[in-house]
Amino acid sequence: MRWLAIAVICAACSKHEPAPAKHEPAPATHTGCDLPEVPSKLPAPKRLVAIGDLHGDASAARRVLRLAGATDDHDQWIGGELVVVQLGDVLDRGDGEQDILDLFARLETDARAAGGGFVPLLGNHELMNAAGDFRYVTRGGFDDFRDAPGVADSPVDVHLLPDAARARAAELFPGGPYAKRLAGHNTIEQIGDTIFVHGGLDPMWATRIDDANRSARCWLAGQGPQPDVLTADDGPVWSRFYAGESVDCNDLARALELAHAKRMVIAHTVQPNGISAACDGRVWRIDVGLAALYGGPTQALEIRGDDVRVLTAKP
Repeated sequence: MRWLAIAVICAACSKHEPAPAKHEPAPATHTGCDLPEVPSKLPAPKRLVAIGDLHGDASAARRVLRLAGATDDHDQWIGGELVVVQLGDVLDRGDGEQDILDLFARLETDARAAGGGFVPLLGNHELMNAAGDFRYVTRGGFDDFRDAPGVADSPVDVHLLPDAARARAAELFPGGPYAKRLAGHNTIEQIGDTIFVHGGLDPMWATRIDDANRSARCWLAGQGPQPDVLTADDGPVWSRFYAGESVDCNDLARALELAHAKRMVIAHTVQPNGISAACDGRVWRIDVGLAALYGGPTQALEIRGDDVRVLTAKP
């Protein structure tokens, strides 16, 4: 079968999933991919808010969107010209994934109409699901996609998969309806002078931003080979170089220099004491374990020009 299909039901696996092996990235190959471009760089808005991993917790998603001033109690966009960027890992470990994906799709449209923006990025778990790695899917996560629109008409051949995994695979494998929706999202985005990326961006990958974005998007749309961003443990969705106590600030500075940026905002690795910074504020780590599985605080990162501050909801 074309796709790797690992349909192991796992309701509460470790956050520190193993990454693929390190390797040198292959040359860009986008032959036959006719996707419209999604800009890798956007101008700085007056107010920008970044949100970390959500892992299938729709309630946590709504709480942090309200904290950001993006939506009201009825999920309507009230942010005006606000730009929100969400750093991936919407999928896995929770039961509300389809709800979040549908909410995000609507907010992309509504925010744009209001003069703002909603920018979801790809995390490793979005790419893992597209590759058939279902190790971190909950039972509810499998059931959730059974009634998803487009399952019956999906071009993905799922007849060899276990029954429990078929609906999810039909939607999320490359070329499926939700995979095509994810193909509209970048892996790396620069907004103003800030780089946003799920895992981290080292100097080598800082020179390949456009290629990393397009290769992942083409693959998700069913129009290209499996991308390096899925398989490289030092790549943008897997790297933990800047997430721990010891950070190579010189390496970070070089990556930022190559990307022509002042700072980097990353997720992927839960910060035990809430949002944290390193290297004199040149990297901000915003995965605080928002999902109920982790029980972290409701926090987001606000950027207004050079003013960066942590937003925290009252308990």
